[in-house]
Amino acid sequence: MTARFDAIGLVVSDMAASVAFYRRIGFAFPDGAEDQPHAEAGLPGGLRLLLDTEETVRSFLPGWQPPAGGGRTSLALRCDSPEEVDALYEELVSSGYHGELKPWDAFWGQRYAVVDDPDGNGVDLFAPLATAAE
Repeated sequence: MTARFDAIGLVVSDMAASVAFYRRIGFAFPDGAEDQPHAEAGLPGGLRLLLDTEETVRSFLPGWQPPAGGGRTSLALRCDSPEEVDALYEELVSSGYHGELKPWDAFWGQRYAVVDDPDGNGVDLFAPLATAAE
């Protein structure tokens, strides 16, 4: 028996808001997903992003409560260029999503920013910075 990484699952408060956010940044949820208690989007390489409503989780874990305090989960999305990091960050923030960290040139060699999804999960946007040899 070999366990293998297959999916990333997030519990969401509002399925429609979460599906809209993740569609906006390129996740292909099927039509009607926003009306379901569970939704899946296929990712490159065969992985999946799974969204479940709080009610769905409580259907099999009745005492489940959302975590309190800061988030411990984030998704990292590689952009094609540092300019795309800036543009996507600005598009999301100007659409009302919370910008947790404005784009900056990180010391580890990436243009890097963080936007929160509707439930406060961080979505890291990054792209490699051009090197002096390029």
